[in-house]
Amino acid sequence: MYDIVENINRLKREKKAVILAHCYQPVEIDLVADYVGDSLYLSQVASKTDAEIIVFAGVYFMAQTAKILSPNKKVLLPQIEAGCRMADMINYRQLMEFKAKNPDTPIVCYVNSTAEVKSECDLCVTSSNAVQVVKSIGAKKILFVPDTYLGKWVEKQLGNVEIITYPGFCPTHLQIRPDDINQAKAQYPDALVLAHPECHMSVSEIADYVGSTTGIMKFAKESKNKSFIIATEQGVIDRLKRDYPEKEFIPVKNDIICPNMKMTSLEDILNVLENETNEIFVDEEIAKKAVKCINAMLEVSV
Repeated sequence: MYDIVENINRLKREKKAVILAHCYQPVEIDLVADYVGDSLYLSQVASKTDAEIIVFAGVYFMAQTAKILSPNKKVLLPQIEAGCRMADMINYRQLMEFKAKNPDTPIVCYVNSTAEVKSECDLCVTSSNAVQVVKSIGAKKILFVPDTYLGKWVEKQLGNVEIITYPGFCPTHLQIRPDDINQAKAQYPDALVLAHPECHMSVSEIADYVGSTTGIMKFAKESKNKSFIIATEQGVIDRLKRDYPEKEFIPVKNDIICPNMKMTSLEDILNVLENETNEIFVDEEIAKKAVKCINAMLEVSV
């Protein structure tokens, strides 16, 4: 592994490359990543980097977003088969049908969506900023795609906005159920429950804190509590255990793993850096429309 890390770091210097890694990636990816975080943070980095090559250790829609924000840079995805099951639940045709049923209503898309979907939406959100962005619209009713659980969680936080959601979801987070939380609490009664808003609403309602991956990690860092039940993907737990060994982090279940996020290896990163393969391209017209949706989000999130 040491040789692979050394070769990746050498190639980064030689090719003026930057490696962005999502928090759900295998934890060893952090050995070579320049930036590690959630979708909002990585989108902000992608929009500002002066690197010539962006290697995105994540899934397809993330690399697409980076390409849209940095059209003149080469964007490489180490595992070209790494998709997102939630993003795949809505395509362009389904989006247009959803909009047609609700005319003249602002539409917001989760960042977990394709460039085609983003090109027909007014604003993009991440789990970090969804409440803030939706509130900024100032509308009494909005459409939200594709994650119904994030959309309904935002609706509950705001209280005065009707959010009509598309029936998409994250299969990984939907594995977590209230019984899992209650069983973990029975075993660890002093632990706080930290959950991602992609979880079912019945889980969010009984969690002590609900937030993005970055939000969960920040809460755990700053809390005086010493024990936490983590209701999100395993990658967050791996990083919390590494960074805060004095605290206890309990997975709500042992199989909350996103198969697409776990596809990437250090060998894959080395391969795309050496050969500059798996380059991501986005149709120019689609990108021009999609970037407006993403930039609108970034402006609100400053």
